[in-house]
Amino acid sequence: MEKESIHHVHQGHGGNHHHHHVPTSVNGIFILCIALNLLFVAIEAGVGFVYGSVGLLSDAGHNLSDVFSLLIALLAIRMAARKSTEKFTYGYKKSTVLASLLNAVILLVAVGAIIIESISRLNHPQEVSGAAISWTAGIGILINGLTAWLLMRDQDKDLNVKGAFLHMAMDTLVSAGVVVSGIVIYFTGILWIDPAISLVIAAIILVSTFNMLKESLFLSLDAVPEAVDMDAIGKGLKEIDGVTGWHHIHVWAMSTTENAATVHLVLKDISSMEEVKDKARAVFRSAGVEHCTIECEAPGSHCPARDCC
Repeated sequence: MEKESIHHVHQGHGGNHHHHHVPTSVNGIFILCIALNLLFVAIEAGVGFVYGSVGLLSDAGHNLSDVFSLLIALLAIRMAARKSTEKFTYGYKKSTVLASLLNAVILLVAVGAIIIESISRLNHPQEVSGAAISWTAGIGILINGLTAWLLMRDQDKDLNVKGAFLHMAMDTLVSAGVVVSGIVIYFTGILWIDPAISLVIAAIILVSTFNMLKESLFLSLDAVPEAVDMDAIGKGLKEIDGVTGWHHIHVWAMSTTENAATVHLVLKDISSMEEVKDKARAVFRSAGVEHCTIECEAPGSHCPARDCC
């Protein structure tokens, strides 16, 4: 009976979701990142119009989608901080998971757009100004690199921050590739180098984006977060004196930073339940689960009201 249910919960899903609260400074960082990227969109679109570069104009549109993603992440983080209500007893914490899923989808769409545009340019090379492309992309490296650096510190604490970081890291890579291609075009006139580099970058980004999409999708289905070791929980519960078994164990993500669990423990002596509950909570906390509901049962019972915690 000890592990009746524990192996029925799939392990290895989700992300690194210990009980970390996203620092309040992240709000200010997101606002700064949004402002910087809006500025770059304006610069890139302006240069694109002046030099007639379809590539720069399409990239400006892509960067505008990144601003939208940053806004989604910021909104989710703020919603998660709101208090619970009679209707939403968990508050709006789950919105962070939905936002991370949406941002992963946006990332995939952006990568798809890069691939389509790159293939089109390979088939139909366009005359562009290598110098204008390089200087504009250089500005992009500075702005996107600064944005990614600001978000990097907190990316492991929240899936939405990680998503925003991936967006900005992706754009920094793209800008670096564009600088290289612009220099090559300026000195050699080889036009196909631009889309070729873009395809390589898109392939690199695709791997990280897929992993993020998988994390978000599993968490939205209440899978066990990847960082929660179910075997460690089972071992810890087994070592608690007075526990003879357990069932109905469930672990899920309340948000991208908080996990919850429920479990029914079968005790040798029901009078020891308060001590057992404290030890069980410590087991869950050590596994990254702060919120847990524990019910205790006497041997042979099926949790009647008189024997449950």
